[in-house]
Amino acid sequence: MLPQQKIKDLCSRLPRRLRSPISLTAIYAAFWCLLWIDAHVWFWLNRWLSAIGFISVVPVLFFWVRRHRKSSLLIRRGVLSAFYLPVWQLAVQLPLLNFSYALSISISQIGTIGAFFLGLGWTAWGIDHETKRVSTNSNYSHPWDPRRLSAWYFGKKNHKLRQSLLTLVSYTILFSIAAFILTRLSGCSVYESPLGGGDSIQLKQVVKIQKVINKKFVINPYSSVLFNPPPIDDVKLEVLEVTKHLYQIGQGKGDSTGFSSGTARGKVRFIRLKYNGGDWEQDMDRGSDLNLLTEYGVRTGHPVSDRPEPMEIGRLKSFPKRKSPPIVYMTGQEGISLSDMEIQTMRRYLLEHHGMLFGDNGGSSGWEGQFVSMMKKVLPRVETIDVYLDHQIHQIPYQLPRLPIVAPHGRSNALGWVVDGRLVAYYHPGDIGDAWADGHSGVKREVWESSYQLGVNIIYYAHSEYNKWLERTKK
Repeated sequence: MLPQQKIKDLCSRLPRRLRSPISLTAIYAAFWCLLWIDAHVWFWLNRWLSAIGFISVVPVLFFWVRRHRKSSLLIRRGVLSAFYLPVWQLAVQLPLLNFSYALSISISQIGTIGAFFLGLGWTAWGIDHETKRVSTNSNYSHPWDPRRLSAWYFGKKNHKLRQSLLTLVSYTILFSIAAFILTRLSGCSVYESPLGGGDSIQLKQVVKIQKVINKKFVINPYSSVLFNPPPIDDVKLEVLEVTKHLYQIGQGKGDSTGFSSGTARGKVRFIRLKYNGGDWEQDMDRGSDLNLLTEYGVRTGHPVSDRPEPMEIGRLKSFPKRKSPPIVYMTGQEGISLSDMEIQTMRRYLLEHHGMLFGDNGGSSGWEGQFVSMMKKVLPRVETIDVYLDHQIHQIPYQLPRLPIVAPHGRSNALGWVVDGRLVAYYHPGDIGDAWADGHSGVKREVWESSYQLGVNIIYYAHSEYNKWLERTKK
């Protein structure tokens, strides 16, 4: 059966009032809104399912364009304008399939400008149309109505100009408010670690020596029977180097690797913070976050998400107290500009929600000062300390002989901020995000391998400490 016939059969089973194109499109619009919320708030669907959902707008658009191909120019423009938003969001989502966040952000910004002028055009047309209609109605007289040029606040001259200015200012304010609300939309987010257990012990390498003895044939050289003897092999030793998990990497008691306060559907996720003033998205297009997340899953056996998550700082407050991300990541090489509200949100996340901030200097000597200055605002009573190699974060699950530095930016040691014996913030000076990226930025294997190891250690440390807190405060 053809897909078109299947669709017709499916539609024929719906109630008659729901079979109309407007009703079906309204149902699809509700579905699209849920899809958009998931892509920005819930993150339940993987990136491929999300992209397929957004692509589904194409046949709907094609149907309405074809349906009104002989309609008036105004109606055709209205149809195309109505589909601007879903087509624009489709264009925003498609680059994310290849983790091209910079391109996605550029499309989002350009699309916002386009949406502003598109809406302004229709608003101006609507006001002008209503002004003409109201002016011909002699029975309609309201001195405050902005559709009437004789409204008292338009003054005694330049009525049309003042009406246009009022329309522009009012529309700009309303558009800005709507954009602010949508970009700050957070809903109720939930972070759950993978359920399991294990020990916080260093990974070890085991060398096994296996003795292999082959059969020997003893042949009588004086025998009258002639035959071709097989080759006589000597005893040889095979040295087998085996690297494996001698234990379950995790925290607490559980059947599989993970964390005792996690859930069966839980996954380790990697959340990168967006902020104003700098290039927060550095190296995301080169797969740095996803590569580290993948390596963490392979090396620990913990379930991990299939995509990294860029997130506004304000969204951290949408997570419940015991369902917050154990760690968030911040990098860049320019400035860091946080609002007072974002400072408060960060402080609440680190202290009340038991979170951890991982900062990585992306390539400038000035970024360290920016990060330290930000932390003085977030935690004004907490002093900065040096995090040496004997700290747990540099020992488990990988023991690091030295701090991996891809590109030095002033110092060679890590900095930390400690509250109640727990690292709540960790600063790395050497741009290890470059080593996680595709191609490892040309650094030596020992550098990018130790960079992965440090990343695994930090993620594990944050989740382990978070799990201990959940167990300790369990009711």
